[in-house]
Amino acid sequence: MTRTPSPAQGHLPGLDVLRAIAIVWVMFFHSWVVGGLGPDWRWLSYYGWMGVDLFFVLSGFLIGQQVLAPLSRGEPLRFGDFYLRRAFRILPAYWVVLALYVLVPAWSEAPLMEPLWKFALMVMNLDNDYSRSAFSHAWSLCVEEHFYLVFPLLAWALMRRPAVWKVSVLATCVVVGGVALRSGIWLHDTAAEAAGAPQRNWFVEDLYYPTWNRLDGLLCGVLLATLKVFRPALWARAQAKANGVLMLGLAVMALAFWLTRARVDLMSNALGWPVLSAGLALLVFAGAARGSLIGRWQVPGVGWLAGISYSLYLVHKAVFKQVQLHLGDAIAGLGVAQVLVYGGAALLVAAVLYYAVERPGLRLRGRVLGTRRPPVVARETA
Repeated sequence: MTRTPSPAQGHLPGLDVLRAIAIVWVMFFHSWVVGGLGPDWRWLSYYGWMGVDLFFVLSGFLIGQQVLAPLSRGEPLRFGDFYLRRAFRILPAYWVVLALYVLVPAWSEAPLMEPLWKFALMVMNLDNDYSRSAFSHAWSLCVEEHFYLVFPLLAWALMRRPAVWKVSVLATCVVVGGVALRSGIWLHDTAAEAAGAPQRNWFVEDLYYPTWNRLDGLLCGVLLATLKVFRPALWARAQAKANGVLMLGLAVMALAFWLTRARVDLMSNALGWPVLSAGLALLVFAGAARGSLIGRWQVPGVGWLAGISYSLYLVHKAVFKQVQLHLGDAIAGLGVAQVLVYGGAALLVAAVLYYAVERPGLRLRGRVLGTRRPPVVARETA
């Protein structure tokens, strides 16, 4: 993440809160790497996979603004600058962690890993073999990279002859097409499994990881950005009701919890994800309002946690495994103390990665791009 802009520049504390919630939620979910943290934490870890969907909505919202803002002013979209900016943002820390997985096998949380070329080309979420699950959480980074590659081109093409109906048709196709595609995959794979097909984790490989199944969150974030950029007056009026939107978002999230309670069934994957993404988008809308309950104050420590969230996402699973190997027996069953040890170790390693690699990479980006600064809409997402 970049340096924290001042309030006048557009820093939104509510988005820091949501990003911090997302990374902590994901970390609780990934406690399965060490066998879980006990029944006391199951209520928090069971739905922790939703933290990644929250990251997708945040990314769609923030990157959407960066792409759409100059287009809305009739300015050319500097594709080279955009892609270079994202490369410096994502790749340095990613490559360092990838090198650890490849060169230091003891670092890994699992014995087998997909081929290196899939990680290098950011396609390990496609045609995935989940029996090779080391560094498997890189799947979401692949989804983000595919979004970075395609969305600016799509936005540029749509803006050549902009029309509300085009955006509406495209959004409808993404949502309806996603429901149909995931339903078809689920029905096909369950039928194949019942017919005696070789056992594999088809839910992860065919449904959960592929980019084409995970567009709902990114779409909802982009639609928020579109509203803010192209209908600023409507955005401002709606922001005045942000607390009501926050309550609505929580209600929609409750519905998403119910729809996805089985997680791997047809209902969860066909309808659960778009409902979840809509609920998260309402929360992001509220987080972007300075007067909302979650956007009003800068909570101590939350901005820092949000700032290192990308590095934390990269390293936390491997760190969890190392803690289990060296301290697992000593801290087992210690409740909150056990959680603090696992979380504290992950924070420490993430901070080292952030200050030693991620921040220098961002400074180098600034020098490469010269004095030109991006439009500041909030802290950049991972």
